[in-house]
Amino acid sequence: MIEAFNRIGDSLMETWEFLKNPEQISVFLGSIINIIFILAIAKISIKLLHAIINQFFTSQQNLKLKVDAARMDTLKGLIKSVVKYIIYFIAFTSIIESFGVQVGALIATAGVGGLAFGFGAQNLVRDVITGFFILFEDQFSVGDYVEINSTGGIIEEMALRVTKIRDFNGDLHIIPNGQIASVTNKSHGKMRAWVNISIAYEEDIDRAIEVLNNVSEKLKEENPAIIEGPTVLGVTDLGDSDVVISTMAKTLPMEQWAVERMMRKAFKQAFDQHGIEIPYPRRVVINKENK
Repeated sequence: MIEAFNRIGDSLMETWEFLKNPEQISVFLGSIINIIFILAIAKISIKLLHAIINQFFTSQQNLKLKVDAARMDTLKGLIKSVVKYIIYFIAFTSIIESFGVQVGALIATAGVGGLAFGFGAQNLVRDVITGFFILFEDQFSVGDYVEINSTGGIIEEMALRVTKIRDFNGDLHIIPNGQIASVTNKSHGKMRAWVNISIAYEEDIDRAIEVLNNVSEKLKEENPAIIEGPTVLGVTDLGDSDVVISTMAKTLPMEQWAVERMMRKAFKQAFDQHGIEIPYPRRVVINKENK
């Protein structure tokens, strides 16, 4: 106990001696101000360069050249990520040098711990390399609807090390690029819009299909999001109280759900207009005594 008090007393005496020395205080405060200044310059530089990068890519998109906008957004995110890491590295080395440490000598003598650092940085290097391959192979881009490692959503940002996915609940999933094992891109090519609609067993099936064909032709003419169809496939199921007729269309990426909603609404209104009944569950009760 006495020894602990002696250590505290020694620490207080050293602190007091330090505070009594104006030269040491000025050096310490100068170092703190220098660090704050370097970090402020780094932050301002990142914002300035990001603004320049945004302006450059905006001007490229405004040109009449045919450029993939999603791919350009992905490339923009990667460049901004690289710029940020470079500026932070420069700021870090400047802070070290402000304490009198020679960065060149430090790098030269780092060979002893280089192997251990290499093992520790394996995941970082893997993430960066995988990110570049994803970009150059055009596996997915910003704005694509994808499923990565069983996580589905919209690609919101693709950085040098991680990919950010926003799911339809609003949650943001941050996945290191090196952990991306499988990718299902649901935004490339034609998307399928599938609608099942039921009619009662008492209704004329051919008449119902004819009504659906007429509505489908009208939908195709009025909606540019529909690439093919809608095509009435015919009866696909016989339920307990209904006959199921299926209709399929091919749409632009990310438009399939809107087209499905529009098809259901148009089919329901057409059936109501022509007096075609959409069934509901029924129960038939037989009274043996009355029989």
